[in-house]
Amino acid sequence: MITARAAASFEPVGRSVATARTFVRDTLQGWGYSDVVDDAVVLTSELVTNAVVHAGTNADVLCLRTDEGIRVEVADHYPEREVPLQGSGQSFGNPDREGGRGLLLCAALASRWGVDYTPTQKQVWFQLDLPQRPVGARSAGPLLPAELLPVADGRVRVAVIQIDATGAVSSWNEDATELFGHPADQVVGKQLTDFAAWPHTPGTGTGIADALQLSRWEGSYGIRTADGRVVPVYASHLRVRDAQGEPSTVCLLVNDYERAVLQTPARTPQNDSNSFTDHRTTDPFEVFIGSPAPDDLDGLLQRTVERARDMLDADAAFLLLATDDETELEVRATTGLPSARQRFARVPVEAGTGRYGSARMPAVHEDLAAVPGAVPLLNGTGMRSVVTVPLKVEGRLTGSLGVSTEAPGRYSNEQALRLQFAADRIALAVESARLGELEKLRRGSLSFLVEASDLLAGTLDRDQTLALMAQMTVPTLAAWCAVYTIADQSSEPYLSYVLHEDEERIDGLKALLSRISPPEPVPTPGARSWAAPGEAAHQAALTSSMRSLGLGSSPALGSGIGTTLATAAAVGGETVVLPLVARNRVIGMLTLGKPSDDHFRQEILELAEDLSRRAALALDNARLYSERTAISQALQRSLLPPGLPEVPNVEVEVIYRAAGEGNEVGGDFYDLFPIRDGAYGFAIGDVCGTGPEAAAVTGLARHALRLLAREGFSGPAVLERLNAAILDEGARSRFLTLLYGELWPQEDGSALLKVVCAGHPLPLRLRQDGTVESAAEPQPLLGVMEDLELYEQAVTLEPGDVLLCVTDGVTERREGTRMLGDDGLADVLSTCTGLTAGAVAGRILRAVERFAAEPASDDMAILAMRVPEPPK
Repeated sequence: MITARAAASFEPVGRSVATARTFVRDTLQGWGYSDVVDDAVVLTSELVTNAVVHAGTNADVLCLRTDEGIRVEVADHYPEREVPLQGSGQSFGNPDREGGRGLLLCAALASRWGVDYTPTQKQVWFQLDLPQRPVGARSAGPLLPAELLPVADGRVRVAVIQIDATGAVSSWNEDATELFGHPADQVVGKQLTDFAAWPHTPGTGTGIADALQLSRWEGSYGIRTADGRVVPVYASHLRVRDAQGEPSTVCLLVNDYERAVLQTPARTPQNDSNSFTDHRTTDPFEVFIGSPAPDDLDGLLQRTVERARDMLDADAAFLLLATDDETELEVRATTGLPSARQRFARVPVEAGTGRYGSARMPAVHEDLAAVPGAVPLLNGTGMRSVVTVPLKVEGRLTGSLGVSTEAPGRYSNEQALRLQFAADRIALAVESARLGELEKLRRGSLSFLVEASDLLAGTLDRDQTLALMAQMTVPTLAAWCAVYTIADQSSEPYLSYVLHEDEERIDGLKALLSRISPPEPVPTPGARSWAAPGEAAHQAALTSSMRSLGLGSSPALGSGIGTTLATAAAVGGETVVLPLVARNRVIGMLTLGKPSDDHFRQEILELAEDLSRRAALALDNARLYSERTAISQALQRSLLPPGLPEVPNVEVEVIYRAAGEGNEVGGDFYDLFPIRDGAYGFAIGDVCGTGPEAAAVTGLARHALRLLAREGFSGPAVLERLNAAILDEGARSRFLTLLYGELWPQEDGSALLKVVCAGHPLPLRLRQDGTVESAAEPQPLLGVMEDLELYEQAVTLEPGDVLLCVTDGVTERREGTRMLGDDGLADVLSTCTGLTAGAVAGRILRAVERFAAEPASDDMAILAMRVPEPPK
């Protein structure tokens, strides 16, 4: 049964694909179906691309919500296109190709899909079923004897925070103030996202906005305190409504090590004393983990280490998962250890410095003090006795489970066998959950990269590209990001952009990175560690602390101890550098960092590497575009006169507007220059086309006019010689329309002009009585025929008269089928009686701009000359 629907139509333009993705994402998020958002966005993107790009028609998108999931229908209006049918023997296409992947993805990702035809359109639909279990991270604590109950503070504080429908804090109790340091009056009304450090990874978990919309949610995240620290908390969210029906979310939070206060207990079947005893065999996995098992991988791993610790009466337990190539182990869950420091840390399986030891076989270490470094994870923790066992599936190493205690000699082979038995029971479930998480991550990564590519392709501005690079990585991939750029091979890396998830940390982070040497621009692909920021921050914090105690000089960062310590905590985790390589050259480095003692997941580093390749190409394209634009603008400026001379008793005004974004050199030009005492030459012309070829003819024309006119040639002779010079260019020549004239101011206040109009829009003369007439006759344009016979015409401008000269960008201004034309220009000019030359040119420009709603597509040049009236 359909419970909700949303529909939209998108025009056949490239930007519609991104708009459709946003529409589907917002719709499904609003319905609370975040589990299927990434798959739906990827499929919609491909199908809408087929409609608007390949079919060239409108795309109609319909989203339908049902109790089982969602159905999305994408229809275009080009039904003749053939669609390969599954099972027909017809190929879906190669998945490595850039096109033709829409139906292939439907077959791979959708629960069901199909194609429907009508006489007017073709409709491709897909359905995504919701997972059987509800969204949300859920976990349960074990049933323990009294002596093994979890330890809590003498007074357990439970923060009660209420969040309204907009995500803002509406209530904040005293315990919340004690735990996090924020008084209620400073946080009420602010967004919870301003304080929550949410551990979000693309495609692998519920975002904070999603969690606040769910009826119930339980799990871990962090809250930023007033002094900048992040306090790990365990939270339980409940969605409620008031008497008026307004929804809000009540959040209960405790310190993470007191999670047992809020953690949902495991449900155990209740035995009826009057019923017969059930002698059915119990699942060994449920015996160890408890029922029900956690829904997500992190919950399952955390439950596993807690049960392993309790089973062997240990002080700590840890679980590591192997990478796909089984060369490294990655810390995924710990209890009794500083988990924030160890999470996602990686150690080698076999040989090398700090190797993990016998990871493929059970091992018992009675005293780590006798074999230092045998288990690098426990270095500096005070643990003495440890037992580790492998997790294997079909003979392949998938992980390692270990427990440890502070007392030596606690464990023997008997405990190792017990732990190995438990590991064998849970290995398959852990591997299945890991593969499920990896699949979700890959789907989320695909959606992330699709949107990132779309954003990067949408700009050619260098600064905006740098900002996008940083904003896409923070906080999705890292806590902070810095982008270094390299202008050329001889230049040093330059710190171009810095971003931190906490805006108050940006200045301190930028100051810190500015004081240390940038990373080496190594072209080797992949992420490499960079220890310099963490070491510099640690040294700065130490110096600042010593100074506060009166034991040293000023802090290295030149700021207060609070800011220095906060900056040190912000960059204290793992820092990696990824090269930005474009066109076989390192053009910069993308630096990503984590806060204190935190590490990157390998999957996140792989996603960051994919992003860096796309970002590098986008940044290099922006650089090339900027260079091309600068060259074009410099060339354009060189083709126009540097300034206009003062002409006695004649007002002159020129307006020049180049069309486009400035990356093409226009073909329009103008000039006004002195020929000899009392005589001035003027010209306005238009070369066919744009770009370098047109620019060459423009430069030739402007400089030739000045040279020939000053040699004493008449107007026709000047243009005839210019015509010959253009024809001499051969295949590089372009035809040219040109209005050239010579101007002599007269003693009686008038001005004598002699003009030649070679294929150019005719000059218009405005008399004092408002009449408008042509001031010349049309003659052949230049650059087409040899042996031109041109003639000049004399015009006398009386006081108050105006001569208007324009290029065809003015007269050919269009709005649909309408065109301004010569008559329209004459009508506008007739309203300019009594105006100065500047006012006349300005009114003409406004009339041209208002004639059509769209921006002008052609260059425009306007030259107005007016003989002022004598003062009365």
